[in-house]
Amino acid sequence: MIRHATPEDVPAIHAMVRELAAYERAPQEARATEEQLREALFGPDAVASALIAVPDGAGGQEGAVSPEPAGFALWFRNFSTWIGKPGMYLEDLYVRPDVRGEGHGKALLAALAAICVERGFERFEWTVLDWNEKALGVYRSVGALPQDQWTVQRLSGPALHALAARAGAVGDGSVSTATGATIRSSNQAPTHAH
Repeated sequence: MIRHATPEDVPAIHAMVRELAAYERAPQEARATEEQLREALFGPDAVASALIAVPDGAGGQEGAVSPEPAGFALWFRNFSTWIGKPGMYLEDLYVRPDVRGEGHGKALLAALAAICVERGFERFEWTVLDWNEKALGVYRSVGALPQDQWTVQRLSGPALHALAARAGAVGDGSVSTATGATIRSSNQAPTHAH
């Protein structure tokens, strides 16, 4: 069964994020705290949503919290300037090793696709490590296609701060750039070009 995450799920989501980071060979990069996840998912300015996969027979009632979820999916809305419509970006999809192969991953993907269709999102996108053959197989089996012409670009740490410093002073929600242009800030960060 798939259900929407509740605040009570945050410790399990946090644990699974750490499990996912270890699986992806980057445990040191999973620095988010439970409180940060709680704020991102359920705070007054929530920026993400999550679904929980519940094993059959474990907390199967709507709203019930399973002590050991089978997996989770964490997503947020993005926007395409090319099609003029919002979409969904899947940040994390994780199924615990002892219940893999039972359909939880595909059920999470199907539930996310249903949210996209219900809300009029025309794109459902995510990234996957190129060595994760099992995940790639699941994604191909549900009809997902690689976007080989695109590469992920990331700016973080010192490089992010160095570039931000080039923008000039930040005042009342706007940034004055070195060229004198003023950029107004918004509440939603872009996640994908076009």
